[in-house]
Amino acid sequence: MTWKDAFSQGREIIFTTSSLTGRPNSVVVISQGFVDGKLLVAACQMGRTLKNLEENPLVCAVGIRKKEYYRINGRARLSASGKYFRAVVERNDGPGVPSVKKAIAVSVKEVYDLDKVRKIL
Repeated sequence: MTWKDAFSQGREIIFTTSSLTGRPNSVVVISQGFVDGKLLVAACQMGRTLKNLEENPLVCAVGIRKKEYYRINGRARLSASGKYFRAVVERNDGPGVPSVKKAIAVSVKEVYDLDKVRKIL
């Protein structure tokens, strides 16, 4: 298993943002997997998260798979159209699923294995 498995499409992850003044916000989201090496997340009902990302694009996310824990740090980019938005809308489709406001594409800068307490990327 690689760290990416903990963030694969359909997995619950903890997604954390921060305002410019340092006010943190964490939400549990469903990963939309990777496209071009970027982690995708659908922004459907994320008022505070979107506001934070507009001010500060730095994010942190934690993924869990088979009792293995990984944290990524990266830079998010919001889009309401284009390749990443189309991918998120397609992957987020289903009955009762809220509509996608924006796609969040995270360029992963660092990866940490939280069990071994070490940086792996």
